[in-house]
Amino acid sequence: MYRPLLLIALLLYGFVHCQTPPLKVSKNKRFLVQQDGTPFFWMADTAWELTHRCSREEIDYYLEKRHTQGFNVIQTVALAELDGLHTPNREGHLPLLADDPSQPNPDYFSLIDYLLEKAQIRGMYIALLPTWGDKVFTESWGVGPEVFHEENALAYGQWLGKRYAGVTNLIWIIGGDRNPRAGSGDVSIWNALAEGIVQGTGDNGKALMSFHPQPKNGGGSSTWFHNEEWLDFNMHQTGHCNSEPSYLKIRHDYELKPVKPVLDGEPLYEAHPLCFNASELGYSTTSEIRRIMFQNVFAGAFGQTYGCHAVWQMYQPGREPINGPLGPWQASLDLPMATQVKHLKDLMLSRPFLSRIPDPEMLMEEKTETVMSPVATRDSRGRYAMVYLPQGEKVTLNLRALKGDVLRLWWYDPRSGSACPVEELKREENMVFMPPATGSDWVLVLDDASQNYPPPGRPVHTP
Repeated sequence: MYRPLLLIALLLYGFVHCQTPPLKVSKNKRFLVQQDGTPFFWMADTAWELTHRCSREEIDYYLEKRHTQGFNVIQTVALAELDGLHTPNREGHLPLLADDPSQPNPDYFSLIDYLLEKAQIRGMYIALLPTWGDKVFTESWGVGPEVFHEENALAYGQWLGKRYAGVTNLIWIIGGDRNPRAGSGDVSIWNALAEGIVQGTGDNGKALMSFHPQPKNGGGSSTWFHNEEWLDFNMHQTGHCNSEPSYLKIRHDYELKPVKPVLDGEPLYEAHPLCFNASELGYSTTSEIRRIMFQNVFAGAFGQTYGCHAVWQMYQPGREPINGPLGPWQASLDLPMATQVKHLKDLMLSRPFLSRIPDPEMLMEEKTETVMSPVATRDSRGRYAMVYLPQGEKVTLNLRALKGDVLRLWWYDPRSGSACPVEELKREENMVFMPPATGSDWVLVLDDASQNYPPPGRPVHTP
């Protein structure tokens, strides 16, 4: 007669002791860390339609795949883009009663509860958008309908905050592919939604929050919300073209005051029509995705989001395709960059993480700031430096900021995560370096030899 009670007790014990710890902003306001100060590198996948279009079994399959690939954050949406108000989820539920945000349907949100629970078990975080932006205004695309105003946004936020108060693996992302319109009440609506979540959470402590924008006119979350107390870190969407140096947007926000962490929350997706024009421009390539990610992080981002065009929409045969996905979402989970992005995370965590700064002054070539420009980062104490070379080109560096008389040189392959054999050199003020092969991207890693760091890509936990 005591066995059911014992089982419940064991399950509760297991849940408590496997809880993913909440994240917080680092002391220097540049990064995210766990509660004990352990560095956290944001490596997210984009799955906007996950709880709208997938069953519980499919959610399990998706999470396990992304977990084994090294992802630690999943970005998804409660009120989804693809007719998220009037097309039910796979369990037959709509999210709102009578299209009223002040009347959420708890049955619909049980699938989001399930996602949070299953992500928790795997040590993964869910970056949840309460709604896609077309529910605030449709602009030139989106099916809406426009159902939000300031009052019901506050009420919806309060309901969400109360429901998920104390959930430790949740990050809130306000907004959803829309920039606030000048002269409108959009900013007030988004602020009300954020404030509602804070109020609903109460004494449990506010989860981290950001804002997901559009790339139009260079806009990022900082354009409208940088000084809001609820905004813990800035987010950009750099868009789905390959013609602009997205890392300059990261650099812009990195230099703002007050200091807040920044990242690219939606870059060019893998296997996406370039600029939405596949017939003339073709689809994005793995090398383009990799270049954008490394440049962004080296420019100062605390992590990076990845996306695949078929996966965000959970496309499969029988569903209306959005902008020409190249295959079903299940098969697309194994596209090349999905398995390569972990090499970026491993590289950054293999050196002291919280003291890392961008340093464009290391690069001595003419600073044209193009999409193919090298980007440099280094330790603020001079213990190491890294330079990403998109084309495997020769580079001349100013190394005055580095310490140590002897440098240990590594060539890190961002495609495989392997590091070429070490070489030690006497440090000079200006030095020229040539990668082992041209035409492909490489990362130059220079260490103060006295630090005796492991090969790049082998994580350490040095602050």
